[in-house]
Amino acid sequence: MKRKGKAGTIFITAGSLLLAAALLLVGYNLVDEYRAGQTANHVLEILQQRMPETPSDGMRTQEDAAPEQMELPDYVLNPDMEMPIQEIEGNDYIGLLEIPSLGISLPVMSEWSYPKLKLAPCRYHGSAYTGSLTIAAHNYRTHFGPVRGAPAGTQVFFTDVKGRRFSYEVSTVETIEATAIEEAVSEAWNLTLITCTPGGQARVAVRCIKIE
Repeated sequence: MKRKGKAGTIFITAGSLLLAAALLLVGYNLVDEYRAGQTANHVLEILQQRMPETPSDGMRTQEDAAPEQMELPDYVLNPDMEMPIQEIEGNDYIGLLEIPSLGISLPVMSEWSYPKLKLAPCRYHGSAYTGSLTIAAHNYRTHFGPVRGAPAGTQVFFTDVKGRRFSYEVSTVETIEATAIEEAVSEAWNLTLITCTPGGQARVAVRCIKIE
């Protein structure tokens, strides 16, 4: 009986420790998510203050100039040009991503790394100018958590640091293996948003097409 009692005590203690560890992990993740949201909002405010107001396609409008005086933006003349950056508190940003129906408005970092993903969404591949931009972010509720449920037709906007706005709409949402992140990069789509499913068992790729 004593042995059974000791075994029961051990199991209860072990269970309590596992439960405490799980609660600590959940608490850590919630704090991490909160900090990520606060950081992104802080950078977003600075970025919006610095960005100029220009026509959405980057061209002068008919009200601004006669047709023969219309100016093509640099990225149209040279799509392979580097996207301009805005340095904010030691990090480089290429613009902001907006999905109004999901309440998403986030800065986008120029390059990705795991530490940077804890701050804001990051460009993983491509450029808005070549029509093959891929942006990755954690599935925080304050980052890309909501995009998994974006229905077809959802409007998405990306604005570069020069104020040039690009409009897209969601075409489809794909689920891919967690280790197959390279499959998310596709030249067939103008914009792809990558995040993880809850728990990280798989990846989600939100495929978007550009609209005029």
